[in-house]
Amino acid sequence: MTISMGSYHHNVVLNAQAESKQPNGDGSKMKMYNSVGPNPRVVRMFLAEKAVDLPLEEVDIMAGVNRQADFLKINAAGQCPALELDDGSILCEITAICEYLEDRNPNPPLIGATAEEKAETRMWTRRIDLNICEPMGNGFRYSTGLKMFQDRVRCIPQAADELKATAQDGLRWLDGEMAGKTYVVGERFTLADILLFGFVDFFAGVDQPIDETLKNIHAWHGRVQARPSAEA
Repeated sequence: MTISMGSYHHNVVLNAQAESKQPNGDGSKMKMYNSVGPNPRVVRMFLAEKAVDLPLEEVDIMAGVNRQADFLKINAAGQCPALELDDGSILCEITAICEYLEDRNPNPPLIGATAEEKAETRMWTRRIDLNICEPMGNGFRYSTGLKMFQDRVRCIPQAADELKATAQDGLRWLDGEMAGKTYVVGERFTLADILLFGFVDFFAGVDQPIDETLKNIHAWHGRVQARPSAEA
């Protein structure tokens, strides 16, 4: 399901009541600060693949709640998602959050069950993050999303087109690497797939569609989109 910025917007604020589900029924007090956008969706998909339920406290980033003092006490970077742990400490950054969740809930393994599998997943996750997700996200912030972001972060509008092109270069390279594979890391569905899908699917609905010539990426996107976790 391709989601646009408009259709995905939650009309909620930081103090909205969190959902009442508990992770694994183990009495954990963990909760996630959630919002519109690809980054929180990555963690939600990861949780869905693990069949772990967490309370979600919604943060209205469209209204800039994440840049206000109350939320900056939670995450000084002013970003979502953020994971509040049982002891009240806060964990930020999606790969760190997913690594933590994998350690707490190792099955099914989405990073790896062996040192070799973990290293391979981290390698592909890093490549996707640097070469596709980062330029794709900044290309959006500096153009279509400029009105929202110009007073929040340093924006470079003149770099937007080149950043979008850089992301497409990364996708084109990955398309070649995906030949004969079911998922990014061969037959294993991993964090690398979730990260890539979260960004590609979101921005395809905004201003960076998947190039029709990337047949392997399109086929992969269809496989991931068919997974129940894609609805997270």
